Amino acid sequence: MTGLRGIAALVVLAGALSGVSTIGMATGDDAEEAPAVFTEAYLNDPAKVETGKALWENHCRLCHGYAAYPSTVPKLKPKRYNADFVFDWVTYGYRNMPAFQEVYSREERMAVVTYVLSKEFSP
Repeated sequence: MTGLRGIAALVVLAGALSGVSTIGMATGDDAEEAPAVFTEAYLNDPAKVETGKALWENHCRLCHGYAAYPSTVPKLKPKRYNADFVFDWVTYGYRNMPAFQEVYSREERMAVVTYVLSKEFSP
């Protein structure tokens, strides 16, 4: 296994071993994905926030949660971010943060953004 598909397969395996859900995993076979559009209604949708929270707690929190600090991972400062900025980092990665485009569906990545930017967010 090499490349992003190999990484996605390892994430699925790690999720299965740890009990983390991998439902909705992107396969990489999808056609070009539509751009993410974050309206106020979308960002304030309680269902999206809950989905994003579940994904955050099962994956993102491992590196970005309070229990992970102090570490080399920078603390998140959601008040400084806009939705497109967070979505791009989650989708394509940045520096040592891996890309999740092939791991989570577009809707799941959008839900993570919704949670991170919500008033309910707590790392």
